[in-house]
Parts: sequence; structure tokens; C-alpha cells
Amino acid sequence: MSAEATNPATPGPATPAAQRPAALEPGVPPAHRKKTRARIDLRRLGRAALLGPAARDRLPDAIGHVAEAHRAHHPDAKLEPLRRAWVLAESSHRGQMRKSGEPYITHPLAVTLILAELGAETTTLTASLLHDTVEDTEVTLDQVREEFGDEVCYLVDGVTKLEKVDYGAAAEPETFRKMLVATGNDVRVMSIKLADRLHNMRTLGVMRPEKQARIAKVTRDVLIPLAERLGVQALKTELEDLVFAILHPEEYERTRELIAENASRSDDPLADIAEEVRVVLRDAGIQAEVLIRPRHFVSVHRVSRKRGPMRGADFGRLLVLVNEDADCYGVLGELHTCLTPVVSEFKDFIAVPKFNLYQSLHTAVTRGDGQVAEVLIRTHQMHKVAEAGVIALGNPYAPPSEEQPDGGGERPFDGERADPTRPGWLSRLLDWQQGAPDPDTFWSTLREDLAQDREITVFRADGGSLGLPEGASCVDAAYAQYGEDAHACIGARVNGRLATLSTVLRDGDTVQLLMGQDPASEPSREWLEHAHTAAARIAIQRWMATHPAPGDEEAARASATGPRPPVAAPARPAETQTARPASAVADPPGASVRMAGCCTPVPPDEVTGFTVRGGVVTVHRVECAGAARMKSAGRPEVGVRWGDTTECRVTLVAESFGRPHLLADLTEAIAAEGVAVVSATVEPPSQQRVRHTYTLQLPDAAHLPGLMRAMRNVPGVYDVSRAQHPATAAQ
Repeated sequence: MSAEATNPATPGPATPAAQRPAALEPGVPPAHRKKTRARIDLRRLGRAALLGPAARDRLPDAIGHVAEAHRAHHPDAKLEPLRRAWVLAESSHRGQMRKSGEPYITHPLAVTLILAELGAETTTLTASLLHDTVEDTEVTLDQVREEFGDEVCYLVDGVTKLEKVDYGAAAEPETFRKMLVATGNDVRVMSIKLADRLHNMRTLGVMRPEKQARIAKVTRDVLIPLAERLGVQALKTELEDLVFAILHPEEYERTRELIAENASRSDDPLADIAEEVRVVLRDAGIQAEVLIRPRHFVSVHRVSRKRGPMRGADFGRLLVLVNEDADCYGVLGELHTCLTPVVSEFKDFIAVPKFNLYQSLHTAVTRGDGQVAEVLIRTHQMHKVAEAGVIALGNPYAPPSEEQPDGGGERPFDGERADPTRPGWLSRLLDWQQGAPDPDTFWSTLREDLAQDREITVFRADGGSLGLPEGASCVDAAYAQYGEDAHACIGARVNGRLATLSTVLRDGDTVQLLMGQDPASEPSREWLEHAHTAAARIAIQRWMATHPAPGDEEAARASATGPRPPVAAPARPAETQTARPASAVADPPGASVRMAGCCTPVPPDEVTGFTVRGGVVTVHRVECAGAARMKSAGRPEVGVRWGDTTECRVTLVAESFGRPHLLADLTEAIAAEGVAVVSATVEPPSQQRVRHTYTLQLPDAAHLPGLMRAMRNVPGVYDVSRAQHPATAAQ
């Protein structure tokens, strides 16, 4: 944009911060650089722009380069919209100059050329040529709509809105909030913005050093992560190198020297390994193109810091391109069979694509001298998407039945956007950005979320899936699935096993979230410690802001989970406690019988007996650990059976997640079954879990299964079991 347009830097070795390393295809020494289309001389195009439109039967020379790049990706593209957009843009910007003295039209032209070389469809290129007209000239949105239709107008308006707020430090949060919303409504808006920033970064030479640094930091913190999230690696890597040169000129210079030193070597181990790979694949009958992909400056810098002294094969990677998905695995098999693989380096991003649409097989092979070459295996289509990301998808909003071989078809526009291909991370950001309590919170959480460079997929119990950043917990899964309704979450099962909400999830886990039914359910303030995503943190913080704690954190936790020390609940009335217990009859007639306190047997449990002091027979469940110990010690068993009485006393243990009113709800559920509470204790909570122990008087032992079901149905309770106590020494 005009606020950042400056003099294009001189191509060549870029040691000063003002020069642009990526203009030379970063990391590629001149002698090894693959021949491609020469970069367009924008000064020459600027002079051509001043000459006015060309003859009616051909495009002007300046826009002709864009058309050539566009037709390379879309051979049947209709070029008439580009011609008309060029005429309007050139005439509207005529007389406007960049700070370098060049015609301003060179900027939208360069932005459009960047997008054309990445394979953008015609509508995007048309909007790109016009992206500054509404902001910087007398052209109105109505004129754009009348001339080019609603689709182009929508894109131009989206880009224009991103530029109406100054990039001052105080304005950045609001600027990028708008950018996020615009991206969510149409990812092509962000594509144009990224290309716009790339050209301005390429031409940052005459800016004051402090302004260069400020623009570079914003690019590093937000735009580069957004380019990564949208999968536009070609823009991302060049932006990284430009930022690297500005913010770290000394390290950039050392990296440049490393690359130059490697280029001067007489041998090239990576080229030798590439030839070995070609021979292996040719002998196997697999049609494949094997290329050397030199690392860009930032990548070389990272590898050198990670591995120490660089070896020849470290300066690049091998890229193997094939036609079909199955061929990728065929190549992998041949390489692992005929060469020595580094098994730890294998990753399959075809079966499980990255969150930014990236697909490829990653492996590494080694040769006898220890040189290790990383290998990327993908189809030509995968490679196109890996380089251009969402730009390579064409128009993602066209109806599925509408084929657009030219990439530029229009469709009826209803003013609404619903992108079925929108990445999960973008949906998450759009959800929470509306709930951010203030711009500072939005800004900090945006940068934190964008810093998460790896996403995992977890599966819901209903078969659906959730995309979450690496390191996310069950708390994050709850808010990702239920939004603010996750306040009522009381626990989770991960891969079928009960887990606390603080449990960190791994890629491929299955998560079943346990939701309470109490409308007054509240999130625990401890959840904030385990919330990894912006959506979860903001939702919890917003609730906390409207529900201040009544006291300190300890008191709040105690009120949410129950009393800290073990405490007895009030007993039922005395007449209830004196009801007759279930009776058992021992084989020796007239023997006194007592129910064992360690396992509290009740009808219809299978029981056994042992004689203790005083000739009393204690009755145990046959699976009781205390009974097993007495039997192994040689105590003789006594035959016992249940008598005619049906009343019984039993001890049950309820395991639950902490929440308000849980003790009252459990007691109410027990009473509803016609069961008396003799005593109850609540142990101190541990990791949001609470253990309740109840001694209960049942009017009929047959009620026990129904009672246990009723207790399990209380929200927050995940298990109810019979008590198992250690056998007493008296026995």
C-alpha cells in the first residue's frame, strides 16, 4: 500500500537490512539455481504503464506478463476481466508515484504477478489489480461492482477494510481483528494481503531503520504465521528471509556466507544422492521427477543451530514428484529397500495432512560417508498445494457442480459466505475473536494461537473430529466442541478411560466429554491453568470476570468441590438406623453371625464364613480380600446362607468430579430410592475428583442395583462401587 511503498532494493547479495535476499531465490547459489522465468523488471513495466493502453487486439505489455503467468496455470482462462481491470487501475493511479519515484501502478501490478505465478484464479487477479483503487483513487465500490460484478467488489472491499487502520502499535490489535474476520469471510482476501505485504517487504529499502524493524516485527508475529496456516509456503519462506535480513542482519550475513561457502565446493553430495535415487526409481519402473530443493536462509540458519557444523547434504532436500498417490508409497518402499533409511525421520502427511492442507511423505536416507539427505515425496498436485496453499484451490466458494477450468467464472452472489473448506484453526479464531474482552487480550491470544505450528486431530464419541493445537487438554476439547456450554463439563473419557480435564491429548485420541445437567454448573478456576487454546481461555476468563470469587482461591475451590477434611453427613432419624439388618444363617445351629465390615455383604452376594473370637461367625463376600487372607492362613471356612429377612446395610463409594451441590444431589437421589443414610464422609478432593463413602440401610437387598444406577446418574458421578475395607486385626 502507499503507506509502505518504497524504492525497490537492488538485487544481489543482501547484507544490509534494506536489501532483499529472497529476490535471488533464497538459499540457491547462482551456479546451482534452476532456470525459471526471469523476475519482471518493474521499472521497465512502470515506463510501459505511462505509455497508455495497447492496441485493442492485444493486452498492454505490462499486464501481458501477468497474463502469461496466469495462462501457465489456467490455459483456458478468460483474460478480458484482467484487461479491463488493468485499464481502470492504470488510469486511476496515473500521476501517483511511489516514494522511489516510480509510477504507483507498479505496486498492484507486482502484487498481481505474485498471485498469478502461484496459480490464483482470474477473479482474485482482477481484484488484486484493483485492490488500491477504492482507497487511493476516486474509484468507488459501486463502480467496481458495476464494472466487474459482486465477487470482485467483495474482494476489493475486504482488502480495503484491512488498510483503513494505521499500523501503529495501538492500532495493531484492531487491524488484525479486521484482517481475521476478512480472512474468514473469504480466504482470497488474505491471499491478496499477503502478496501485498511481500511486495512491500521486497521494496523496503528507503524506509527508516526503525520503521523497517516495526513492519518486519508485525510481519513476523502475524502475517508469516497466517501464511503458514493458509499453506502458502512460497510467500511464507520469502517473507521469513526478508524479516531475517532486517531484524538479524549479522546472523543473516553469517548464513549467507555459509551458503556461499557450500556453493564453492567442488563436490555436491546432495546431487550424488539425487542421482542414486533417480537410478533406483528408474530401475523400479516408477516415473518420477527428482529435484534438489535448496533450503532458504532461515531454514539453513535453523539447521546450523540445531545440528552444529553443516555438511553438504544439509543445505537442501530432495523432492520427488510423481503422478498418483499410490506412487508416493511406491517411491518410499524402493528408497527404504535400496538405500539406508533413517527410520526416525519418516512422517506420513498424506494419510494425515497438516492443518494447512499440506500433504507429503517425509523420510531421509544416508550414504556410507554419513551424509544424510532428507527426501520429500508428493504428487504434482500436492506440490502445487504445498507451495500455494489456499491460492491453489481456485474459488473455494463456487458450487460443487460448477467446474471452473478457467478459474475465473462468476456465480450468483448472495452476500453471505459459508466456506466448507475453511481450516479448523480459522473457525476457532473467528469464534473466539468476538468474545475477546479487550484488544490487548485479542492481540496476545492471537499471537499465542498463531505460534502453535502443529495441529492434532482428536475424535469425538459420535464419530466427529476436533482439530486442536498440539498440547491441548480435555478443557480445550470441551470448549472447542461446546463453546461456553462447556462450563457444565464435569469430566472426560480418553480412549475409553476416565480422565481429568487437565489431561493433555495426543493425535488420534478419542474423547468423550461428560456434561452435567445442572444449569448452574460453573467452570473451575483451575481450568485456566490447563487451557491451551484461546477459545477456552477467553471463555473461562469472561466467566470469571462476571463471577468474582467470594474469597481466596482455596475457599473457592473448597466451595466448588466440597469440604476439605473428611466430614460426616447428618445421619437419618434414629428409628431408621435401628431397622433389622439382613440376616445370615451359619451351618453350626445357634452360632452368632456378624456381617464383615471389610466387604459389607448383602443378599444376594455369594458369601462364606469364618469363626473368630467368641465363636462368632463373620460373613464375607467370597471375593473379599480379607476372606482370601484368612483362607490362605489356614482358617477353616464355615458354610453360611442368607436367611428370610431382606433388609440390609451396605457401604457404597461414589467417585465424582467436583461441582457445587453434589453432596446434596447424591443424598436426594439416595432418599428417592427409599434408602436411609446411616453415615457419609467426603474425602478431600484430588485433581478435581471427590470420593464419597456412604453407609446405607436398604429396606430390601433387591433395591441395591437400582440404587447404584440412580447414584451413577447424578451429574458429576462417574462410578459407584461396593466398599472394600482392610480386614480388621480382631478377625
